[in-house]
Amino acid sequence: MSNFSVEASDIIKDYLYYLQTVKGRSPKTVDEYFNDLRTFFRFIKHHKGIVPASVDFADITVDDVDLELISSVTLTDAYEFMNYLMRVRKNDKAARARKTTSIKSFYHYLTVNKGLLKDNPLEKLERPNARDKNPLPKYLTLEQSIELLNAVDGKYKERDYCILTFFLNCGMRLAELVAMNYTDIRPDHTAQITGKGNKKRIIFLNDACMSAYQDYMKVRPVEGVRSEDKYALFLSSQHRRISREMVQKIVYKYLEKIGLDSQGYSVHKLRHTAATLMYQHGNVDIRVLKDVLGHENLSTTEIYTHLDSSQIEAAAKSNPLSHIKPKAKK
Repeated sequence: MSNFSVEASDIIKDYLYYLQTVKGRSPKTVDEYFNDLRTFFRFIKHHKGIVPASVDFADITVDDVDLELISSVTLTDAYEFMNYLMRVRKNDKAARARKTTSIKSFYHYLTVNKGLLKDNPLEKLERPNARDKNPLPKYLTLEQSIELLNAVDGKYKERDYCILTFFLNCGMRLAELVAMNYTDIRPDHTAQITGKGNKKRIIFLNDACMSAYQDYMKVRPVEGVRSEDKYALFLSSQHRRISREMVQKIVYKYLEKIGLDSQGYSVHKLRHTAATLMYQHGNVDIRVLKDVLGHENLSTTEIYTHLDSSQIEAAAKSNPLSHIKPKAKK
C-alpha cells in the first residue's frame, strides 16, 4: 500500500486529497492514482535526465515534483511513457488505460480546477481501448467449481470451504464477504450485506451456504477475538477480521491446487462464475440476476448472458431449418 502523504510532493498531495474529500474516491482508488502518477513522474525524471541513469527506477523520488516539471511534460513525453509501459513493464491495455486516466485527470485538475496550467498538454492524449467491444468474463465451469470445493483441506478447512461456497453460490464481491458479520445472517436464511456505494441488499443463502456456515460456526474462534472483531464472520489465524489479501491468498491456494492458478482466474472470477452458473443452469431472469449481484444498471449484468460453444451449437441444431437440405437436381 502506498503512502502518498510521505512520498508525494505538495502539488500531487493536493490533487489526491481532492479526489478523496471532494470526489469521494475510496482510499484504495486514491492509492492507485498515486501509484500511477508516481510511475509517470519517475519515468519523466529519468527520461529528461533529471536523475542519473544509474539510479534504480524504484528509487526515484516524486516528493519534489513541482509545477515546473509538470508543465514541461509534452504529449510526446506521454506517448513515450505509454510505449515504455507496453515494452518494458509489459502492461496490458487495461493497465495502460488506467494510467492514462490517472494522468489526464491530474492535468485536467491542474488546468481547470486550479488554474495552474494555462493549457493542458495532455488534453489530446488518447486512452488505449482497454477491453474488447463485447468482453466475456472468465469463469469456472460447473465441474471446475465442484473440483475447487473438493480441494479444500487443512486446519482452516471449514472457514475456507464456507468462503468459497459463499462466493460461488451468492456472487458476492470480495469487500462484501470480508465485511460480513455473523449477526447479518438471519433465521430465515437471508443476510444483509453492504455493496458498492454503501448500498445494502438482501441475499438468500441456499442449503449449501447454510450447511457450510453452520459447520464453520462450530469451529469459529470465540476466545481471544478483539472486541472490534467479535462479530466478524470470517476470522484470520490471529483471530481478527479476515483481510481482503488473506481471502485472495486462500482462493489462489485452491485454484493452484486444481491447476488454474496461471489461467487468469481470481477472486472476482468466482463472482463471474456464480452469475454464469445461475444464468446458464438455473434459468434465472437477467433482471433477477441484476438484483442478486447488486448491479446499478441492467447493462452491467448483461455481460453474464454470454453463451458457451456447446450452447451455441445446440441452438443452431435446434433451428427447425437445420435438417432441410437442397433437393437433388433432376
